[in-house]
This record gives sequence, C-alpha cells and structure tokens, in this order.
Amino acid sequence: MNQNSSAIGRRDLIKLVSVGALGLASRPLWKAQPAQAVMLPSPNAALKQLMAGNQRFAQHKPTYPDQTVERLQEVAQSQSPFATVLTCADSRVPVEILFDQGIGDIFDVRVAGNIATPEVIGSIEYAVELLGTPLLMVLGHERCGAVTAAVKYEPLPGDIGTFVDAILPAVERVKDQPGDTVDKAVAANVVYQIEKLQRSPLIKMRSQAGKLKIVGGRYDLDSGQVKLIA
Repeated sequence: MNQNSSAIGRRDLIKLVSVGALGLASRPLWKAQPAQAVMLPSPNAALKQLMAGNQRFAQHKPTYPDQTVERLQEVAQSQSPFATVLTCADSRVPVEILFDQGIGDIFDVRVAGNIATPEVIGSIEYAVELLGTPLLMVLGHERCGAVTAAVKYEPLPGDIGTFVDAILPAVERVKDQPGDTVDKAVAANVVYQIEKLQRSPLIKMRSQAGKLKIVGGRYDLDSGQVKLIA
C-alpha cells in the first residue's frame, strides 16, 4: 500500500466515524422504552404488588426480589419499572427497601418534602409516558422535617428553605384544625402534590385512559408500614 492510498484510507475512516457519531447524536436516546419481553402489570395489580412488598418489610419477612447478578444484567440495557414513587429525600425512607423490591422495579424520585417541582414532574412524566409505568405513588412520612419547617415557617440558611414555599399551601389547609398540625400537614401535602401532578397533561391523559393509577401514602417511621391516604 502506497502513502496516498494509506492517507485516503485514514480519511475515509475518519469520515465514517464522524457520520456514525452524528447519527447517534441525532437519535432520541432519552426516549428509552420498556423491554419488549416485559409485560407490566395493570395499575391495580401494580399497587397490590407494591403494598404486598411493604407488608413483608413491616413484618420482617423480606424476600429481596430482583437483586441478583442475573437481574442486574437483565435490566442493564432497558428498564420497565412497575411503579413510580415520589417521596422525601429523608434517609429513613429508602423506597426499594421499605417496599421489598429490587433493581429496576421502582422509578424512584426523591426530594425533600416530596414536592412536585417542574423537574420532578418532568421526571415522573418520563416514567409514566415513556416507560409506561402503571402506578404513581406520592409518599409522605411521619415526622417529616420539610413539612415541620413549613409549619414553623422560620428562616432557614442557604437554599434549604426553598421547599417550604412548595408545602405552605398544604399547611394552610390544616393549620386551624385540631390535633397534630405536622402530621395533618404531611397528609395534606401528599394530596396537594398529587393535585399538582394531575395538572400535567401527560399524567392526566394516562390516568384518564386507565393506564395509570395515582395514589397517596403515608409511611410510619416506627412501624415501617405504608398506609394509603389518597
């Protein structure tokens, strides 16, 4: 092979790689679809599956499903979570553990106060619209620090207080009711965040079509139980 043909070969190779890279860049890679072989449960069946896992956890009888090396490899290229859970970032509320689920089972969205910010709503839209997740749960929890901060409404350093404004409307609904204001606000906040999520056309459309069930839950830190409240 002479020098000229070698140079041409290198140019062709560079062109081929460049075209390939542009082709990949133009593909909507973020539009990941569920694995074709996976049949997601119905919305009601998904809720039953999720709550059964919590019952096992609360009774100290976990089965640790979908946590093998085989499962890791199975979902490495695609995901088909049967539930989306929006919950608090609190370290005591580890979603996969308290629902006794494994890798790829739950699309887990966590933020202080389980608030539905635009970024959170977008994440959930991705799960329910593009992955086809049939169940959406907003999960509040006992003695939530974010809700407590909203109830107290005291100055907080840095950006810590940004989530307070997102919870205040829920606090307003229960602040004059008798009983534990924080606990009542936890439940009210779950309902309020669900209302915000239902304003999303994508989420609303899936729900109205019967392809998505939306529920609210409250996690008890002492017992480990999740109770449906909405």
